[in-house]
Amino acid sequence: MDDLEWPGLLQWPWPWWEELEEMPIVSDAAFLLWALASPLLLVFVLPLFILLFLYLSTLFLYLYGIKNIVRSSRSTGIWAEARRILASLWVKHAAFWHGYEVHGLEKVPDSGPALIVYYHGAIPIDYYYLLSSIILTKGRICYSVADHFLFKLPGFRLLLEVFRVIHGPKEQCVRVLRRGHLLAISPGGLREALFSDNAYRLLWGNRRGFAQVAIDAKAPIIPVFTQNLREGFRTLGSLCVFRWLYERCRLPVVPIYGGFPVKFRTYLGDPIPYDPGTDAAELAEKTKQAMQGLIEEHQDIPGNILHALAERLSGTPKVD
Repeated sequence: MDDLEWPGLLQWPWPWWEELEEMPIVSDAAFLLWALASPLLLVFVLPLFILLFLYLSTLFLYLYGIKNIVRSSRSTGIWAEARRILASLWVKHAAFWHGYEVHGLEKVPDSGPALIVYYHGAIPIDYYYLLSSIILTKGRICYSVADHFLFKLPGFRLLLEVFRVIHGPKEQCVRVLRRGHLLAISPGGLREALFSDNAYRLLWGNRRGFAQVAIDAKAPIIPVFTQNLREGFRTLGSLCVFRWLYERCRLPVVPIYGGFPVKFRTYLGDPIPYDPGTDAAELAEKTKQAMQGLIEEHQDIPGNILHALAERLSGTPKVD
């Protein structure tokens, strides 16, 4: 027992552990545990690669800026080429990993304002793909409204500036649209990202601010939904402890897992035109119904990861 006394417990490997490892039943159990745990750990690691890609995008922008001796991202249009390069890389990633398709891109106007309203997945990677497609196809930059925590991430400032990501408030959003730009927002926001599920519930609550922005700017609303988004990435938001933590700190403390190469198809609905006789409550409800219609038309409920994977691997088009 001397080996088990303090400080013997700090000496690794313990003598009795080496003997235990040599027993066949223990060795087999350890291998089985490793075999079962490895895929489980992998699905929590894969989402981190999206964060890595974002940081690599930021690194590219810094190197691009140094090469071109850019001192201010707002004093020159030189960042347009950088956006196109990154957009092309993200589109290639979308095609390779998710066989990404976008339907209805022609509904985005070639000029003039429009408010793009989208369903927020656990990771809004589909929006990154859509934004990249708009940059390459339409030659337009779409301003994006993001949660305040994103602006606190170290090293993200330049990326957010170059891709015109803003936090709001409402007055700033109205100014962007009145200047003839595109603007995108997810009414469900972080709550929808973390706590919606494979039933694709819209967690908008009574949010009407986006509708008032569209009314004030006299801009149409374009609803957007991506098929199988929740099969690509999911969260543990159904566990009460994570909801409790979120309600107290309002930060994305809910673990995300997935990164599965499922088929992604983004659908843009018919634009909801500006109507001076419609108030914010009515417009918000009309937009919600349009979004729900896209979900019901294009998404199997409840979503199934295996079915979405099979659809991606088979390469056969889905009949909508």
